[in-house]
Amino acid sequence: MNPLKIVALTIATLLMSLATAQNTEPYVDDEDCGCDLYFINGIQKTYSNGKFGFKRADGTIIAPNIYIETDRFQNGYCKVWLEAGKCGLIDSTGREVIPCQYADIDYFSCGLARFFQNSRYGFLDTAGKVAIPATYVAASAFFEDKAVVAVITDSFGNLGYGFIDKQNTLVVPATYEYAMPYTESLAAVKAYDRWGFIDHTGREVLPIKYELLGQMQNGYTFAVYNGDAALIGKDLKPITPFIYEDMQRVSEGLCAVKKDGLWGFINTRGKTVVACQYARVSSFSHGLAMVSDGSLFGIINKRGKQVLPMEYGPAGERSNAYMLRDGLALVEQGGRYGFVNAKGKFVVPMQYTNAYPFSEGMAAVRDGVWWGYIDTTGKIVIPAKYESAGYFESGRAEVMLNGVIHMIDKNGKCVKNCKKLR
Repeated sequence: MNPLKIVALTIATLLMSLATAQNTEPYVDDEDCGCDLYFINGIQKTYSNGKFGFKRADGTIIAPNIYIETDRFQNGYCKVWLEAGKCGLIDSTGREVIPCQYADIDYFSCGLARFFQNSRYGFLDTAGKVAIPATYVAASAFFEDKAVVAVITDSFGNLGYGFIDKQNTLVVPATYEYAMPYTESLAAVKAYDRWGFIDHTGREVLPIKYELLGQMQNGYTFAVYNGDAALIGKDLKPITPFIYEDMQRVSEGLCAVKKDGLWGFINTRGKTVVACQYARVSSFSHGLAMVSDGSLFGIINKRGKQVLPMEYGPAGERSNAYMLRDGLALVEQGGRYGFVNAKGKFVVPMQYTNAYPFSEGMAAVRDGVWWGYIDTTGKIVIPAKYESAGYFESGRAEVMLNGVIHMIDKNGKCVKNCKKLR
């Protein structure tokens, strides 16, 4: 079992913000700025004299251009910096809900926002008042009304991890070597270099004896004991024996497992659905998974049937991209690239010398030495004239022409760093 999996999961969970940008509308031209001015939920980021602000689509100013940097609005709030080291949150009216006086601030989670000041973490309420003082060496956001916190436990500076509630009561003592936030009413905790689960009362409900333990997701997790992995259900009982060398999370009802050096898939009852026969697999997405014999790649469905035979090359760092994006998967064979649909049928023939997966209905493709863009029917929508081209994101993509990097919209019109092209 790769220990990086649980480390990455821990870091991502502890640092993640629950809010995410939504309903991104097209960017506007930003020739004078050379920066990202965008619409999100009808709010436009603005720029002048080196500072940023926001206005509505009808021109009504929400926040004047006074901030040296801003995030994007997420669930009605936006993170802004008045100057370096002075961060806060504004709402959709431009009001500073949290004044710009903190070294760092998070978005609200369970009604509280984590802040960082003077090398310690605390929490603010939605009125911007300190709900929990900044006394913790480390802290996660609140999940299920509890947050992981770390305190110094001895004169040597060692840390103990526990949980507080929204009243700043230490409801689970800080006696653990590490802890992860609650998900599905369970929290993974570490003691004496072993992992187990506790419930909301702090009661140990899965013995702390496992070398690795994933967070519960959709009623399933994995555990490693004596070097072998097993699938664990919501009742905290092993669904499979501890016989697997590695295991991925359950996705679309199937779990990738590794045995005798090869990967296959089991269902959530522990029954083998696809025999362990592949050197490499991805999780299932839209009913399909990437599989590889170690050198060539293909795609299977949930019955294990190959909808795309293992005849295609790894395409370098894009080997992870052999899944459906906008309904099409990128494949490569003999140095030529094309796209297939979910049935393994070619929509775009193997005719390009390079390509990237689809993003927002567009894919960058190289015809000879020049890059352009096609749509999901294979039609060329932006002619191949660029030295390099990237993915579309929020209606824009980065390209290079005559050695100048700039951004274009989906019509091929320059919207950033355009003056340098003249």
